[in-house]
Amino acid sequence: MAAPLVLVVLAAVTVRAALYRSSLAVFIAERVEVVSPLNARVLSVSVVEGLALLDLGVSPYSGAIFHETPLIIYLFHFLIDYAELVFMITDVLTAVALYLAIQDFNKVVFKKQKLLIELDKYAPDVAELIQTPMEMHYIPLKVALFYLLNPYTVMSCVAKSTCAINNSVIAFFILATIKGSAFLSAVFLALATYQSLYPLTLFAPALLYLLQRQFIPVKLKSKSFWLYTMQYTSLYLCSLVVIICLSFFLLNSWDFIPSVYGFILSVPDLTPNIGLFWYFFAEMFEHFSLFFVCVFQINVFFYTIPLAIKLKEHPVFFMFVQLAIISIFKSYPTLGDVALYMAFLPVWSHLYRFLRNIFILSCVLIFCSFLFPVLWHLWIYAGSANSNFYYAITLTFNIGQILLISDYFYAFLRREYYLTHGLHLTRQDGTEAMLVLK
Repeated sequence: MAAPLVLVVLAAVTVRAALYRSSLAVFIAERVEVVSPLNARVLSVSVVEGLALLDLGVSPYSGAIFHETPLIIYLFHFLIDYAELVFMITDVLTAVALYLAIQDFNKVVFKKQKLLIELDKYAPDVAELIQTPMEMHYIPLKVALFYLLNPYTVMSCVAKSTCAINNSVIAFFILATIKGSAFLSAVFLALATYQSLYPLTLFAPALLYLLQRQFIPVKLKSKSFWLYTMQYTSLYLCSLVVIICLSFFLLNSWDFIPSVYGFILSVPDLTPNIGLFWYFFAEMFEHFSLFFVCVFQINVFFYTIPLAIKLKEHPVFFMFVQLAIISIFKSYPTLGDVALYMAFLPVWSHLYRFLRNIFILSCVLIFCSFLFPVLWHLWIYAGSANSNFYYAITLTFNIGQILLISDYFYAFLRREYYLTHGLHLTRQDGTEAMLVLK
């Protein structure tokens, strides 16, 4: 499998290198769908100002336009001249991490299937629903392919958006979690939280997976459950504190906390993007904004507990759903965020037979992707449209994502039900029954 992966990597690097040298690079770097006030491109005005202030011995957060974390500004303080190479390497590392993670996950799935078959836990007529080694063999390669050659990922890399670095950290967190390393999982999760705050919600699926690896039951009365939970929580919090303290020592200032995390939570910059916040708060009266900011922000965190209860036996699928929720409901999303969870779609290829609207939703997302620059041009340059047009397409794009994830969630639950109860369901009177999700 190494040779095909190398070919995919070479193809991805070639595409990126060609685009870096083309006239499209400038166009892509200015797209609001690819960069945001939070995930700025490395050579943008905000980052250049931050670097200039740092060179002068002044806090880069003394201005009003820089909102990256201190570690990012120090990273590019030394590597700004090699930005293109850094972003290409970052994308490759992300893809390799996802490849290795899914490779290990497939082994776990196969062993679990084999055990459940031996214990007679599956219905007798569900042989066609069981994943075979042949079906699972190419899934890791498809995941790497879906990430590296996804146009969203390519554009994010060409624009030099720091979203690519966030994705890489999350990918290594997923790899560490699936490998069963609680320490590395906690460290990378802390780093991901430090970078963009919202990955905090990935704590629950990571903990559930690690508990499974240790064969510890998820029971509130279990001492081993609480002991392991406290250990993982302590590792995570200690890592986060160390990273934040390191940032303080680098800058000798706490200015980065309101400039980064306050900026994420309060959403003061209403620059248009593919998210749900900007238009809503641009049209809202100021005295209502605090209440609705809280309501909008709660969306990212609200679904974690019910999903943890429903998917406690399936933490990797839970992680996939949570990544999608973050990319939809975060305050400053970009297409790079969407690319990360879409890379996991091949992992759930066995659910395709149960998906109801996959073709329509795929078309919606593709058409929206093409219409983003068209409606932006009509609004900003031609003056023949207004902000309502652009927000309508962002709203359609996000509704498409929500329906897509809902479709996968429905398909996953339906397959799990069939595995236990059989494909051919009957009522008490012997007539054929239909499974309905309520």
